[in-house]
Amino acid sequence: MDYEPLNQEKLQRMAAVFHVKLDETALKRFAIYARLLQSWNEKINLTAITATDDILVKHFADSLTVLPLLSLPQGASLIDVGTGAGLPGLALLIARPDLRVTLLDSTKKKLGVIEDICAQLELSPTLLHARAEEAGHDAALRERFDAATARAVANLRELAEYCLPFVRVGGVFAAMKSANADAELEQAKPALKILHASVAQVQTFSLEDAGTRTILLLKKNAPLSVKYPRPSAKIAKNPLK
Repeated sequence: MDYEPLNQEKLQRMAAVFHVKLDETALKRFAIYARLLQSWNEKINLTAITATDDILVKHFADSLTVLPLLSLPQGASLIDVGTGAGLPGLALLIARPDLRVTLLDSTKKKLGVIEDICAQLELSPTLLHARAEEAGHDAALRERFDAATARAVANLRELAEYCLPFVRVGGVFAAMKSANADAELEQAKPALKILHASVAQVQTFSLEDAGTRTILLLKKNAPLSVKYPRPSAKIAKNPLK
């Protein structure tokens, strides 16, 4: 199937609204990324969003909105939990190739696609096939990252338990949400206290042609008890409260 080429000028303009600068190399990589997502999506279900302009707005521009909030220094480490089609993690790496990015997902087929895409983009993030609740107990990963991200993965109360174990003390976790973010945050407050996290920032904004978005930025204030994260069945059945 033939798809329209990515409108690089539009992506550059939308990114600039959120104070993200995209150079020529980044724009070309995003154009290739869009084409590869569309091509691979005909073979494996990566995303329900397939029109080029929708990919630009709802995937790429949306992913980039978190970058200024993270305020990551040169060479900082970031883990994207439940990366799926590589979002937001790979989009952040395209914009900031100095970052040390790990893309974690429990579906091996999706990571195989991401591996192919990264090879064609000439980028080398670490690809990790694992369940977050298990990887969070790995000494090589636990409390090792400056930042963690997750986009449309789960309710914040459960998501915090999956993601905060990866974040170093003083680091941040950015949960990227659309509707109902305020309700999720209120519900998650007891869990955040148990997980030694506090709300650093709540950013709500309108994304062109895509409605309301909210980013919940949580700061990790102290090391976690070794009992977190719990097995996924316990997290689902008995969420922290």
